Amino acid sequence: MTISDQFAQLKARGEKALVLFITAGDPDLESLPAIMEALQEAGADILEIGLPFSDPIADGPTIQASSQRALDRGVNLNGVFHAVTNANTTIPLVMMGYYNSVLRIGLDQFVSRAAEAGFSGTIMCDLIGEEASDWITASRQGSLDTIFLAAPTSTDDRLKSVCEASSGFVYAVSRTGVTGAGGSMSADAGGIVSRLRTHTDLPICVGFGISQPEQVREVCQSADGAVVGSWLVNALADGWHDPTKRNEILNHVRALKAATHI
Repeated sequence: MTISDQFAQLKARGEKALVLFITAGDPDLESLPAIMEALQEAGADILEIGLPFSDPIADGPTIQASSQRALDRGVNLNGVFHAVTNANTTIPLVMMGYYNSVLRIGLDQFVSRAAEAGFSGTIMCDLIGEEASDWITASRQGSLDTIFLAAPTSTDDRLKSVCEASSGFVYAVSRTGVTGAGGSMSADAGGIVSRLRTHTDLPICVGFGISQPEQVREVCQSADGAVVGSWLVNALADGWHDPTKRNEILNHVRALKAATHI
């Protein structure tokens, strides 16, 4: 399923998107297919699969630590592609990572392998639209969407550039800083969505600092979806292999999804 198809179906049902981020290889790579399948069943509309990287500059302590644990276990690109291929999922998958991982094997090869593994799009956190023409071209040729980040501190010209480079959806960063589950949403969240609306008809999803149903509900008043990452990464690392904790995680995901019905 393409990302655009998913948003069209959600709109027809009167729902917004629940986008969940997980780090490939944490708690372990062998569990990744089962985690993906369980999260889809619990209500995820799009899954972001984080590719472990040594210098995740956009990420806060939680995802940095998760990425390092995965690297310490020997998780690499080949293993991630293989594990994702083995997952029985039907929702769109987005690889989230850093551009050095692409450059290491070459743009065309990366796109080809990502598409073969079942990915619908990518987010390269350290790549800006103004410098992404080669990546956008390679991705379009491989039918991969390119999703770019828009920050509340961005100028209108930069927001326009982000929107022009993006396909699938635009990722609106809810606050300045790095990823991490927060206790309250920034007032900037609604403002960045409104500003982006003047530049694009693409769906807009808000991330950074979202972990609770009430935050999802608040975001979905203006945005087309909410991204939950750090809370889930922590929860999976601590509780996936404990049946009781696993049920608690999946029940929380169901509550997050219920909050997208606006």
